[in-house]
Amino acid sequence: MQKSSTILAGIKYVYLVFFFALLSGMFYPIIEQNANANEVVAGVLILFVGLGGALCLYKFSISEKRQKTYLIAGFVILTVALFLVFSISGRI
Repeated sequence: MQKSSTILAGIKYVYLVFFFALLSGMFYPIIEQNANANEVVAGVLILFVGLGGALCLYKFSISEKRQKTYLIAGFVILTVALFLVFSISGRI
């Protein structure tokens, strides 16, 4: 039973990576000749940072202990992700 849950967890993380790659424009560098694939990698990493912040906010809602810590950490991580989005787009 333990092996099947490990396989399911692995599939879940592969799905998240693939979904984030699609979300950040994985096909754009393939279609455009002069596009930069590094931006796609940066987009995937920014989405993972945002996911970490969202997970902290989720933990805040279900945790009985350390609620304040999860709340502050979640908003700080989401702020960092937003800052990274603006910096990669050239607005900062």
